[in-house]
Amino acid sequence: MSQICLIGIGTGNPDHVTREAEAALRDAALILVPRKGPDKADLADLRHAIIKRAGATAPVAEFDYPERDSAVPYVERVTQWHDEIARRWQSLIDVAPDGPVALLVWGDPSLYDSTLRIAERLHPQRSLRVVPGITSLQALTAAHAIPLNALAGALTVTTGRRLRDHGWPPEAETVAVMLDGDCSFQTLAPEGIQIWWGAFLSMPEQVLISGLLSDVAAEIVASRAAARERHGWIMDTYLMRKTT
Repeated sequence: MSQICLIGIGTGNPDHVTREAEAALRDAALILVPRKGPDKADLADLRHAIIKRAGATAPVAEFDYPERDSAVPYVERVTQWHDEIARRWQSLIDVAPDGPVALLVWGDPSLYDSTLRIAERLHPQRSLRVVPGITSLQALTAAHAIPLNALAGALTVTTGRRLRDHGWPPEAETVAVMLDGDCSFQTLAPEGIQIWWGAFLSMPEQVLISGLLSDVAAEIVASRAAARERHGWIMDTYLMRKTT
């Protein structure tokens, strides 16, 4: 039975790929690469470049990502989406040659990524190997040259949806926000909040903005919209900290 190897590849810079990740690609019997539409073709191209750079010789099977059904509630929508992705994996894995089946995961498989949950849907379940990668939070703090947490302070990691629905997490000092397509920081009272925002982290297209939320919120919204329009897609994240 094929092992599933989930390989974190960082946030877009091929130099993020570790030696362990490159060795896992060389050991693979099959490598799966998702296609997410013509406007995101460069994401598949980057995966192919990483595979070539690692010296991997396994066959590569591309598969199309399904669309989410916006007519159903969010949790049900994502569950159905994951089920369909798993079915598409299954169809390729069932005819794979003996040996590990590798998938390249943006960032790290452990941080706000669904690849591990999708792998659990395979029948029969395969053994899993996870190769860690640089996360967007690491890339963000490195790009801004800041620590992730305040001195001896706690860090809360949340999503744009939860920030929008529930506001600033109670008693949080530093808040890292993932998966925010709506610039949900606009729902906060901006006074006394410092923000560090970044898009296309570690890529040539990288965009960074930081400052008091009251001063730079509008600039982030405009820059994000312009970058998305220019590239057809965007990956961004941000960190906020209450000032004293």
